[in-house]
Amino acid sequence: MAKSKQKGSIVEKETTPEEEIIFTSLRVSEWRDFVGQESVKKSIQIAINAAQKRNEALEHILLYGPPGLGKTTLSHLIAKEMGSNIRVTSGPAIERAGDLASILTNLESGDVLFIDEIHRLNKVVEETLYPAMEEYALDIVLGKGPSARTVRLDLPRFTIVGATTRAGMLSGPLRDRFGVVHRMVFYNPSDLEEIIVKAAKKLKVKIDKKSISEIAKRARGTPRIALRLLKRARDYAQVHGKGEITLDLVEKALGLIEVDSRGLDALDKRYLKSIIEKHGGGPVGVETIAASLAEDVGTIEEIVEPYLLQIGFLKRTKSGRVATGEAYKHLGSRLSKKQNQQNLL
Repeated sequence: MAKSKQKGSIVEKETTPEEEIIFTSLRVSEWRDFVGQESVKKSIQIAINAAQKRNEALEHILLYGPPGLGKTTLSHLIAKEMGSNIRVTSGPAIERAGDLASILTNLESGDVLFIDEIHRLNKVVEETLYPAMEEYALDIVLGKGPSARTVRLDLPRFTIVGATTRAGMLSGPLRDRFGVVHRMVFYNPSDLEEIIVKAAKKLKVKIDKKSISEIAKRARGTPRIALRLLKRARDYAQVHGKGEITLDLVEKALGLIEVDSRGLDALDKRYLKSIIEKHGGGPVGVETIAASLAEDVGTIEEIVEPYLLQIGFLKRTKSGRVATGEAYKHLGSRLSKKQNQQNLL
């Protein structure tokens, strides 16, 4: 699925059809080749093995966390491990209850239905989904007014794998209908390095160990970004080098797209500078920051803040967002006496 364009961010830049094909080709096709998320994999593997022993459909699974961590890849691997077909859709694509009915009635026993951005299902569709998930039945209203009647259709036992970047926006009743719920976490550098090595082999490009480590360090703990940076480095190496990716070429390529040594991009720096320079280091509300950057609040909360919180450049307080001393140091800004006191709290 093509992602929406976010100005100045490497996290969710617009993906062209050609680039999407490359991402798909780099996606692992075997369970054992999926790197990282070990606790999630172990838990799901147990659920899969148990369902297979009982000869039942797998419980519904909810995967949540920042974008680019492998939720879609994992859903495909779950279907393959179960020996089932997978049907892929998204919350915004299912506009009416009739759209959902069409999808569900075409599923076969044991099939996996992957719903990306499931928090964006509209209320009517969501309520139609409840009996389908719980009782494997679909209630359809025929006719209008006094003559209207409800017909219940039995559905094959299937598995929904839902993915979301905003678990807090899921309604309680929908969330409670998932038997297995897991949070996808940011990757450590060693796992990212392994992903980069495998991707480089598939892309048939030579890359040295220092370059692999540098890309992993700047990838924000996210495989999708690691692959995107690898491709940018490959392009730069083919144009300005001899095709082999070296550390010098990596630094020049990533400098060209404004990704610094900690993985911060142009939007991250604008965000931090807005807090530091316009709002005295904080605390400041996220709505105020979004307005000053001319960005959507959702973009700030889903794309910018998770990584900055992870690396200790940002604090969320009851009064608002506060830039930490590490953020000042990285940007080369000076802390005032008041800001020093805030960072000690």
